[in-house]
Amino acid sequence: MNVGELAGVAAAVLSSALGGAAVGATRYVAGAVDPIALGAFRFGIGFCLLLPMALLGSSRERWPARRDWPATVALGLLFFGLFPLLFNASLHYTSAARGALSLSALPLLTMTVAGVLRIEPFTRRKTVGVLVAMTGVALSLLSDLRTAQPGAWRGDLLMLAAALCMAFYSVGSRAVIRRSGPLSFTVMAMAAGALCLAGIAWHAGSFAPVARFGMAQWLAVAYLGVFGGAIGFFLWAFALGRTTPTRVAISVTVNPVAAGLVGAWLLAEPLRWGLVAGLLAVLAGIVIAATGGAAVRVEGQRSDSLAPPQQASRRLR
Repeated sequence: MNVGELAGVAAAVLSSALGGAAVGATRYVAGAVDPIALGAFRFGIGFCLLLPMALLGSSRERWPARRDWPATVALGLLFFGLFPLLFNASLHYTSAARGALSLSALPLLTMTVAGVLRIEPFTRRKTVGVLVAMTGVALSLLSDLRTAQPGAWRGDLLMLAAALCMAFYSVGSRAVIRRSGPLSFTVMAMAAGALCLAGIAWHAGSFAPVARFGMAQWLAVAYLGVFGGAIGFFLWAFALGRTTPTRVAISVTVNPVAAGLVGAWLLAEPLRWGLVAGLLAVLAGIVIAATGGAAVRVEGQRSDSLAPPQQASRRLR
């Protein structure tokens, strides 16, 4: 792994730590505001912070080319539109720690999507890792079922659906990010999702409960916008431009630790051994899956999608 890939992995780990804390912050305000309005706040604030940076740095990286606009908008609607709806709605039903544990299936889903689309090889070793980690997630959720809040399984399923959206985004956005830049791509994609959520929230009157927010709720929303929105997703895009989608997704295992700590601190949610055992199994499965075979090579700003399928398949070997 070269220096660029190490920087990408480090950025992904930091992004996941911020995202784990965002799970706890979202859980803190999830009962006070509609998930659509909360997503609009999170990505609207993120867009407002990142746009000036992108405009000032336009001489250092390109904006997505016109031919990439449809893909950028579609990926933005998927990740900054549908993903936060599923993510926020899931935390109405389940705890921050359980939600983050369900989200930790992301590396496995990403490996599956990348393998099906032939972005990365899906080997026997990866198959074993997927089975081990998914078994850990299932066992930990089932072992915690008796003490979980009513309807927690609904939140777990919604979070798994959110993770699937994130997997498709991570795999699909890599080529566009490398042709343009992580900041400009994130701004354009985030704008598409934020505008969509804000329009739906405004039409549905979802912003009305905001009038009753206190200082604690506004601080949570500010954290979501600044760290869970602008900084976190810029770091995620930065990482995708420098290493493979699977290596980036592996960092999400930091999520349950951060979410569990924030949930215990803000919401007095218990940290149970079942969740810890599940996280260990997920980590074991990911290590098994990620340590075998060659990774997709990162070469400057060249995009793998520009190479012929035969040449791309040779790179993966």
